[in-house]
Amino acid sequence: MDEKLRGKYEAVIGLEVHAQLLTSSKAYSSDVNEYGAAPNSNISAITLGHPGTLPVVNKKTIEYAIKLGLAMNCKISDHQYFARKNYFYPDLPKGYQITQDTTPICTGGFIDLKGEDDSMTRIGITRIHMEEDAGKSIHDVDIYDTLVDLNRAGTPLLEIVTEPDLRSSKEAYHYLTEIRKLVRYLEICDGNMEEGSMRCDANISVRLKGAAKLGTKVEVKNMNSIRNVQKAIEYEINRQIEVLESGGSLSQETRGFDALGNTTISMRSKEAANDYRYFPEPDLQPLFIDEKQVSEIKSEMPALPKELYDRYVNEYKLSPYDANNLTDSKEIALFFEDIIALNDNYKSVANWVMGEIKSYLNEKGVQIDQFPISAIKISDLIKLIDDGKISSSVASQKIFPEMLTSEESVIEIAERLNVIQVSNEGDLAGFIEEVIQSNPSEVERYKNGEKQLVGFFMGQLMKVSKGKADPKIANSLLREKLNAI
Repeated sequence: MDEKLRGKYEAVIGLEVHAQLLTSSKAYSSDVNEYGAAPNSNISAITLGHPGTLPVVNKKTIEYAIKLGLAMNCKISDHQYFARKNYFYPDLPKGYQITQDTTPICTGGFIDLKGEDDSMTRIGITRIHMEEDAGKSIHDVDIYDTLVDLNRAGTPLLEIVTEPDLRSSKEAYHYLTEIRKLVRYLEICDGNMEEGSMRCDANISVRLKGAAKLGTKVEVKNMNSIRNVQKAIEYEINRQIEVLESGGSLSQETRGFDALGNTTISMRSKEAANDYRYFPEPDLQPLFIDEKQVSEIKSEMPALPKELYDRYVNEYKLSPYDANNLTDSKEIALFFEDIIALNDNYKSVANWVMGEIKSYLNEKGVQIDQFPISAIKISDLIKLIDDGKISSSVASQKIFPEMLTSEESVIEIAERLNVIQVSNEGDLAGFIEEVIQSNPSEVERYKNGEKQLVGFFMGQLMKVSKGKADPKIANSLLREKLNAI
């Protein structure tokens, strides 16, 4: 789309994220909550909504909701009621979903997004509420029939609803990335959109820049990756602008995203809240949460990405780039924390984690918990470099590969490979004398002003010492000797 035309309009975007929780059992029954089980194996009379069955609230769902609410700066409601949201789908056995309507567990929070220019954009959180998932309809196994797997029915969900504060598909991408990072740090959801454990619906409208009134909102569903959410929003913004520019009008509707064509497709007119006939859930008691309960949960929460980022930049003096990379994954951040508990050369530790260690993980396709070298050994390796006993190049090219398979200590490996640096001035003086005696013409050129030849002499010195000369000390001694000739 022409940039000038696009610039006439402003997008207004709100996101609804559903996060499946990593509880052992379902939201309102003891049925197993497990991804990948045989179809219709994790069900019971309660999941199937048989007459006379009664739901019971899963306490872990409440705990996880409070954790996420605290992480997103929300107010935790002290009393709540559950509601029934009525609609019919073949994969919704009860014909209604147990959710929260007028009393969500978390309200009024926010999350800050860091821009590429270090600016901050605050995205308001309208609410986080607890509910249960529906089952899954499968359309691509049987060419004649739709199959229904009810294992997912009753799985506990948190729905996170933003204010309409997002203004671009890129902001939506960054917001979802932060949400996924948060739920993984809290260990309440694995965030795997391709498995459906985190899903996103986007509410999108456009209006002329400067206009106060919101445009007609369209909801887009069926997006199974953060990148697809970005693509769907981008397409929908352009589509709506084109409709308005051609003199047409937009209708409030629900659209699906076609990942192959990168387009959105109309599915149905958008339901209003009264279409769902919300009413209080009669089989569940009201929920009361006190300050003590919230405080106890807060005390058990891990350090979150923003807290770690601020510490790495402000206390450890790492660059924002380093801090972002280290906090991108909780497991990587924890491994970094394990090493710096033993070694306060923060920059060097960060370089090893983001360099050789991440390269190994990427090459082998494994996670940090499968990395064969302990934090203690990585710390010992860095200490050997800092103490001048080995060079950085020897550490990465010779010792690190050995550490991947050897049970020996770092110093034992270095001694076996005979790579401990020579820093004794007497020994270095012998190497320097040998180099000078072997290269008289280069010495004469140096004396005549070709000072750049010091690099040549250092190369010869490293050859003579078989790479074991301490470069810093050797360089200083070599210059002294050459200048004294």
